This record gives sequence, structure tokens and C-alpha cells, in this order.
Amino acid sequence: MRLSELFARTLREDPAEAEAASHKLLLRAAFMRPLMAGVSTTLPLGVRTMRKIEQIIREEMDATGAQEIRMPIVLPSEPWKLTGRWQAYGETMFKLVDRHGRELGLGPTQEEVVTPLVASEFTSYRDLPVNLYQIGWKYRDEFRPRFGLLRGREFLMKDAYSFDRDEEGMRVSYDAMMEAYKRIFDRCGLGYVIVEADPGTIGGGVNHEFMAIADVGEDLHVSCPNGDYLADAEAAMPRPPEPVEADALQPLTEVHTPSAASIEAVSALLGRSGSDMLKCMLFDAGGKTVAVLIAGDREVNETKLARRFFPTPVRRFEDADFAARGLVKGFVGPQGLADDVAILADHSAAGGKDWVTGANRVDHHVTGANAGRDFRIDEYADLVEIREGDPCPVCGEPLRIERSIVVGHIYQLGTKYSEPLQATFVDEDGDAKPFLMGCYGIGISRIVAAVVEQHHDDDGIVWPKAVAPYHVAVIVANRDDERAVVEAERIYGELAGRGVEVVLDDREESAGVKFADADLVGYPVQVVVGKRGIEAGAVDLKLRATGARSEARSAETVQAAVDLLAVAP
Repeated sequence: MRLSELFARTLREDPAEAEAASHKLLLRAAFMRPLMAGVSTTLPLGVRTMRKIEQIIREEMDATGAQEIRMPIVLPSEPWKLTGRWQAYGETMFKLVDRHGRELGLGPTQEEVVTPLVASEFTSYRDLPVNLYQIGWKYRDEFRPRFGLLRGREFLMKDAYSFDRDEEGMRVSYDAMMEAYKRIFDRCGLGYVIVEADPGTIGGGVNHEFMAIADVGEDLHVSCPNGDYLADAEAAMPRPPEPVEADALQPLTEVHTPSAASIEAVSALLGRSGSDMLKCMLFDAGGKTVAVLIAGDREVNETKLARRFFPTPVRRFEDADFAARGLVKGFVGPQGLADDVAILADHSAAGGKDWVTGANRVDHHVTGANAGRDFRIDEYADLVEIREGDPCPVCGEPLRIERSIVVGHIYQLGTKYSEPLQATFVDEDGDAKPFLMGCYGIGISRIVAAVVEQHHDDDGIVWPKAVAPYHVAVIVANRDDERAVVEAERIYGELAGRGVEVVLDDREESAGVKFADADLVGYPVQVVVGKRGIEAGAVDLKLRATGARSEARSAETVQAAVDLLAVAP
């Protein structure tokens, strides 16, 4: 490819709308252009890199026996309503109505498409296992799209779905995908960790995220310094405190707390620490009132709570809810709550006694509140937001919180979709049984950004050669020197003839602009043909990853470039 013909115009300055390094560099290096918030046009350089990632994925997926299909983007609502996800996705799913009044959605994922498909085609246990995958665009109406390809409304994804006859087969399929994902991300040059994760609106049981380490990452994971524990922050569970001895309990005493409707105000008024307080947080779960008890110095992880009630939607109480249900905002306590209120407690509530909590009337709290004697707890669950320094659930060492980018997520779904969609096969005993499923996603466009986040410097992108758009850039430093032009053309032609992915920078630009663009775009190897080199019978070479420069005799330039490419990371 001659750069004089390439549809790409690099930018000298960082675009004002770009915050993350990957967003800035992918715009400046002409890999993409924004259309609107969360939606971009991919330019030729970007398409080449995405296709290389796609090819790596296809090779590794095909090696496991998975088969590629193509599923539609526009989806009927009916299967989604059967699984409960039409409601659970809410405003995150793009929804529309066709001219006949039928509700449709743009696919954020495809379980409701592939499950009926397999059930209609494979009806016997003899047909199993099977794993189908596709590479296609997905759509989610992100509230705040940002960071370019890291959080968009439209994104390129590989999604795969395995179908097995039993749990053992499901685990075997899951393990095969786990290993394939490791190979994929290794080949893409990503540094990553594999963590226990929150299944989100996909649901299911066992699931793991592949998280690329990056300072700009919006996804958090926790790690133990001893290496005993890795988990997504939304799924991480600190070691529960030791239960306290329920003896010598203080009496339940009501105290006047005028205008003290917050933990901080009550703490200051009574001279008690936040950890002595018992928050009683109220939520609506499909019309049912749910009270969540948690130590006053902690916060409820609403994702964990939503998972507990999935697919029933859960939302925090609003002002109108308190009034409608006869409760006093800022002064609610668990004692005396109606029998139809579900009372859940985080494990942290088991580590204290003689709590300070709301008295269920304005400007009053109680001290000496104790579970069992003064209020009931229907269920203990992990409902707390993790924080730096929480004890590791395995060894007790302080946990660290680190930033990362989710580039892959795999799930053991079990019968979560096959049962509501009545997707069954006939086992050898003649009985109809639901498929045991797994699903496996990789964010291809997100990988592009994650690689740039991990592989860049002050001058631009430093692509690993496996995903670089082109491998070698031949730069004509002096367009006004005919000998340099002829020599560059020769090198370019011979490299192309040997199958090297090469570009020729034949633009009418200064040498400085060409050098800067070569570093910005991130070609792994640069070959510079200039007037002084021609006079000396030599050319200059540069390895982008290290900046190391070398020289080769003109007759040996092509082989020198091939050899340098071979050692490029």
C-alpha cells in the first residue's frame, strides 16, 4: 500500500473529546473517526487490525471444534420476554417498533436467538456437544459512552454458545473455551488476569472475566498479594467478620436525634463511629419491599443485590416510595418492619451488636438494637461493596483494588435459557431434557483499544506485530532524490514479493512528518531510504518496539528488514 493512496489523514494534536490514551492515538493515527457519542467509523488501518484479531479468534475457535454462523442484529422481543431479559436490560437495550407494531430489539447478545436455533436442529443427545460462534456488531445504549472503543454503543464482538447434555459436558466445553481464550489474548500481546466475575444480565453460575491491566480501565478487580484470590470488584467478597457473642446485650433505647438523617450526622450527634451504625437501606424488587442491613461505614453493592433477585428488576427507594409505604426516610430501622418486608443482611451485620439504627419515626434513632431479640433477619448474603484493604476471603491478607479492561467473559449458563425457551433434546432414555449451555464473549473492538493502552509511548502506538495493520514501513526521506525514490520502490516491491505486509511512504511530506507518522501509527519495522544513505550504499532500519536503530547495505536491506521483523515482539 502506498501511503499517498491510503485513506488516512493523521492528526498532529490530541482531539478535544478524547481522554484515554487509546482514544487519542487511534484518532490521531487515523484508525477511526467519531460519528456520534459511542459510535465510530473504522478506517482502513483500523479494519486491518480488527481483521487480524478476528483471524486469531477464528483460528483458535475453529481449533476447538466450534463452528461459525451469522445471526441477525434485529431481534424479536418474545423470546427475551420469556427469559426475563427484555425487562432486565431495560433502557440499556435499543428497542424499536416496526410498522406492524411488533416490538424488536438490537442485539446486545444472542442467547435468545441461538437457543431456539439449536433446539430446532439438534434434537438428540447423539447430536451433542455443539459450539456455535459468530463475529458481529452488538448494540447497547450506554448511558455515558466514553473512551472511544472502550465503552461504546456499537461494538464488534465474538460470541460463542455451547450446548451439552449434562453438567460434566458443560464444564468440559467451558474449560476448552478457557484455554482458547488464553491463547487468543496471548497472541494479541495482551497482559491480562482471569478473575471470578459477576454474571450481570447474562446470568448463570460459574463465570470468569479476562481483564487487561490498564490505568484507564473502568472495570475494577481485586487481588490478594499472596495470589490466593482474584475477582471482579462487583463479585469480590471480603472475608466475613467473626460473629460476636450475643451476651450482655444493651437494652433497646430510643434517643432523640433532631435533623440527623444520615450516618455522619448521627455519628457526630451520639459520638459513635460509623461502624456502630446499622444502615437499613430500602429497595423495591418487582413491587416487593426489601430492606438491606449493612454496617454504617459500608455501602451496598447494588449489582450483587440485583443478582440476588434476577430477573426481577431492583431499584433503590425514591422519596415517594417511603411515603406510600408508611416509612420515614432517614430514620428507618429493621425493628417493627412488616412481615411482608424481606430483610436481608450483609455478613458485616453479623460482626456487631448493640447497633444504632433508625427508630421508624422522625428525628429518632435507637441504640442497643440486636438481631434476634429486636429484629429478624430473613437471609444473610454478600451485599457489600469491596474496598481497598478488605481481608482476603482465603488468607485474610489485605486486598488490593486495580483498574482493568474487560476483554472477554465466559459463563456456565446451565439451563437458564433452555428451560424458559423450552429448548430440549431427547436423551437415551427417551426423556426430553433441557440443554446445558455455556456462552463466551470477546470484545474485538475493545481489544484494539486495550492493546493500545498497554502498548504505546510518547510518540504513538507500539503494535505487537500479530495485530499491527502493516509490518514494515518503507520511508522515502528525500522525494527530490531520484536514486532514493528508485531504491525505496525496489525495497518495497521485493518485500511485498516476499509476502511482507508493507507500506511505502511516498507522500509529498517532509522527512520529519513521515518519521513522526511512522511512530504514531506504530509499524513494527521502519526502513528509511535517504540521500546520505544512498550515497553511502546503505539504508537505516528501526525497530519500533525498542527504538533500536541499525544499518544495512543496500543489497541486504530486504533480508535485514525480514530478520528485524522476525525479532519484533
